[in-house]
Amino acid sequence: MENCCLLEVDVNGQELFLVDKTILVSLSGRLRELFSKLTGKTRRLKLIFDKFPGGAECFELIAKFCYNGGRIKITPFNMFQLHCAANYLEMNQEMQGKPNLIEQTSSYFQKIHYMTWSELITGLEKCQQLLSFLPSSSILQDFLDCVVGRLEFHNISSPCASSSDNSSMQFSGDISTESKGIYSSQATWWFADLGFLNLNMFRRIIETMMSNKLDHSVISSFLFYYKRVKCPTASSAQKCRIIETIIKFLSSLDGSFISIRGLFDILQASFTLKMSKCAKGKLEYLIGSQLDRAKLDDLLIPSPAGEKSAYNVNLVLRLLDIFLSNSREKLLMYQLKNVAELTDLYIMEVAPDSYLKPCKFLALAAALPDIARESYDTVYLAMDMYLKVHKYGLSEEEKIKMCGVLSYEKLSEETLKDLGQNESFPACALVTAQVTQQKAQLFGHKTHLNV
Repeated sequence: MENCCLLEVDVNGQELFLVDKTILVSLSGRLRELFSKLTGKTRRLKLIFDKFPGGAECFELIAKFCYNGGRIKITPFNMFQLHCAANYLEMNQEMQGKPNLIEQTSSYFQKIHYMTWSELITGLEKCQQLLSFLPSSSILQDFLDCVVGRLEFHNISSPCASSSDNSSMQFSGDISTESKGIYSSQATWWFADLGFLNLNMFRRIIETMMSNKLDHSVISSFLFYYKRVKCPTASSAQKCRIIETIIKFLSSLDGSFISIRGLFDILQASFTLKMSKCAKGKLEYLIGSQLDRAKLDDLLIPSPAGEKSAYNVNLVLRLLDIFLSNSREKLLMYQLKNVAELTDLYIMEVAPDSYLKPCKFLALAAALPDIARESYDTVYLAMDMYLKVHKYGLSEEEKIKMCGVLSYEKLSEETLKDLGQNESFPACALVTAQVTQQKAQLFGHKTHLNV
């Protein structure tokens, strides 16, 4: 080969290749145009690619294609590499009567529906490395549709995972309580197979799942799984991007299929990250709108650094406000009562806190409408604790205002009796308790006579 025909190629600074310029240029429209602008004779040319798709590995495939007379074996492993490189180099020229490389790869992609799951995963792994070269490719979307389409076959076991994997055990904590009754444990067989996805490809896969109307319980469970797999080894900035992405997608799902436990796990993680206000607001909205499914332990979140109070009461008040304002028109009585019971338990937990301000305690006690509670006994017990802890820190006016929250008619006879003698409460509360108790006894006596 004469030196004038040799072309030195630097591929992304990874490796140098020495190739026949004539053969390469004859198949590449991009290089043909480039070299047509050169004037004069040069014994040795050097071509530098800064962003060649797939790097040196992919360029080597292109070189083999050129030197082999336009023939190369296309496989799930190299199909995206060859397709991206062919488009990048504009390899639209036939060679020895054979279809050009763009046509060959496009033809191969028509066979993706006949690929095995393992072959699809192999293709997906290579594809995500080349995503920047496939931003709006119809071939990419067809491929992702094919991958997601396979996920609907819940009875297929993953050929990529080891036989010791137990998906239902690994992912059951990410499934909402409401979904477990209709959720097939076999629906998670593919979770581990897609755990390698980088964030950009993860977004594309989730978008495809949603456009293909995959079960929301499956999507939400996979979102939580992805967070649990990726966050432990990610930097703070990466964690932030992952969690904000997950929150964005969760906000588009039916809330009844989202694990409340999973949402609180994300909330805990968010406290140490510099997340956007928008993402934090969306997360609180997701939790608040289904607060009736939360447990007491979920709400016992420590106060932010610098605050003396034990628990983050402001957060709980925001969640209560979201629950009431978001669900007012479609709120069911059992949901309201569940939140009332949860709130009363929370008030009991925070009442002994000597740093809890009276306005915060009052806000918690008064947050729910009267119809939510069948009994105010728990609120009374919490108030009794709070008044004893703050014996010397509250004015009479503050105590009276606090007692105004109580619905005396919904206090048990035993509680009314105790309140009527409890000197921690203001005198007006004692009198009201005694009068209410007398009315209850009188009413009960009349009822007995009527019977």
